[in-house]
Amino acid sequence: MRTRRSHRLLPLLIPAALVLVLLIYYPILRGSALAFQRYNVFDLSDTGFAGFDNVRAVLYDPFVDFGRVLLNTFFWVGASLVAQFTLGFVLALLMRERFPGRGVYAGLVFYTWALSGFAIGLVWAWLFNGQFGLINDLLVRSGLRETHIGFLARPRTAMFAVIVTNVWYGIPFFGIMLLAALQSVPKELYESARIDGAGYAMQLFCVTIPYIAPTIVSTTLLRTIWIMNFPDVIYAMTGGGPANGTNILATQMITTVFKQYDYGKGAAIGLIILSILLLYAVFHLRVSAKTDEVI
Repeated sequence: MRTRRSHRLLPLLIPAALVLVLLIYYPILRGSALAFQRYNVFDLSDTGFAGFDNVRAVLYDPFVDFGRVLLNTFFWVGASLVAQFTLGFVLALLMRERFPGRGVYAGLVFYTWALSGFAIGLVWAWLFNGQFGLINDLLVRSGLRETHIGFLARPRTAMFAVIVTNVWYGIPFFGIMLLAALQSVPKELYESARIDGAGYAMQLFCVTIPYIAPTIVSTTLLRTIWIMNFPDVIYAMTGGGPANGTNILATQMITTVFKQYDYGKGAAIGLIILSILLLYAVFHLRVSAKTDEVI
């Protein structure tokens, strides 16, 4: 009976399998193959196999400091992830308690997650504008500053600005996911913890966090991947500048493909990103598995 049911269900899986192959696996394989080809739009006379020439060209590009781009990428991902998770977790803890107007408040807070990243980048670029931006205007009017700050004109302040924007954009994701996980924690566990004399902090670290640990693992992994592949905010605000101060691997890939028209090098950067994320995912899941065994 089970074999017959399996044969009946198999044709129903074919459309989904075709979608996965055509939209996910084939582009990955084609892009990976493109990384080892000479494929520049300005010279299509020879698109043959190039070995690791594209990878070497990316690593030793005289016009782009790859080491700095890599450090920018790690800092961009790390700072954004830590701040988004921390603030999103706090938001979820606050939203767990019922209060008047909670539904309206939740809708307003979570609405930002539905907005376009590029549009958000344009709005925040105006807020951080060094001449007529709202943030500079508030700083000057409040007396905290006498002159305006060119947030997007200097590498350090530009990276700070794009991270702040990305954090603002990503908080609702963690808020939504962690709030759903918090609402699934049985109240009996908190009652038992209180009977044993556990305070709020002890309940948080000994009951809440261990119980929602699987959600934390999955959300942090997914968000890391998304942030690393999320150049929208940076491209809208700074385009990777000034002086490559906010240039990450994803923005460099866009620049290589759409400004230099070198699809081979662009695919090589994509392959580097894929390799880094694959190693991170394996490491992340192994560490999480060991942590679960200890808990």
